[in-house]
Amino acid sequence: MKTKVAVIGSGNIGTDLMIKVLRGAKHLEMGAMVGIDPDSDGLARAKRMGVQTTHEGVDGLIALSDFDDIDIVFDATSAKAHKANAAKLAPFGKRLIDLTPAAVGPYVIPAVNLDEHLDAPNVNMVTCGGQATIPVVAAITQVVPVAYAEIVASIASLSAGPGTRANIDEFTETTSAAITQVGGAQRGKAIIILNPADPPLLMRDTVFALVSARDPDTHEQIVASVEKMVADVAAYVPGYRLKQKVQVMPVPDDQPVHTLLEPGAERPTHQVSVFLEVEGAAHYLPAYAGNLDIMTSAALQMAERIAASATDTTMAQEAHA
Repeated sequence: MKTKVAVIGSGNIGTDLMIKVLRGAKHLEMGAMVGIDPDSDGLARAKRMGVQTTHEGVDGLIALSDFDDIDIVFDATSAKAHKANAAKLAPFGKRLIDLTPAAVGPYVIPAVNLDEHLDAPNVNMVTCGGQATIPVVAAITQVVPVAYAEIVASIASLSAGPGTRANIDEFTETTSAAITQVGGAQRGKAIIILNPADPPLLMRDTVFALVSARDPDTHEQIVASVEKMVADVAAYVPGYRLKQKVQVMPVPDDQPVHTLLEPGAERPTHQVSVFLEVEGAAHYLPAYAGNLDIMTSAALQMAERIAASATDTTMAQEAHA
């Protein structure tokens, strides 16, 4: 038996997520698509695909006759809206998967820490830039401490809807925090670029990490760890890939990297540079919208694992009884 889910937010991210659930989810089925604009394309598509809809927001979702049957709720609105939505849904015991930068619950990057938060009532999927780059930071910290990590996410302007644009400040704050809390860097910084190029470019992400790694063997271990992590992410985001080889280069003596470090930290010896590209699956928006695809793919992965875990628990309890 599949787990019923609802998607709040009938914009780009919510609509893409709905299509992913309908086309390929193993343990999930759509219970409802929720919006606030009755004329939105997302709600129209949901109706055409046989999905129950409401344009009355979370209040409309709660009022649905089969609301009790919905176990997992995805929120693809905005950071401000998610806080209000989470408060309204709290009394009903639903599992919330937050695709906004609200960060009400713990950060989850599936390739890094998915299993640590399977029981959390509300999990945060960080940001598109975070999903693309934090696995790389974590891969480096598995080999050597990272004194500073900086990520730059460049996305096509056409792929950034109103919610993304409204959340730019939260994007940088949430991603920076997750670089340290999930990626393991001592300090982190995030930058997002909305690229207006026409035709639109694929999502590109760059990771710069400062480390102390004098041993050439350590350099090889860093490269191997990053390559393995990229493969792990690509298992659920097929368009995720290295754009070129991982670079481990000495930090020049005259480079003032101390300005980026925690006070009193040892001066790093090397900079690790990783260049990534994310091509979308084109379920809703074109392939250039890799930022959309990596968020919805990560959220889907989280929900699938939650649903599978719940099924395993139920089966075990029934067998024991």
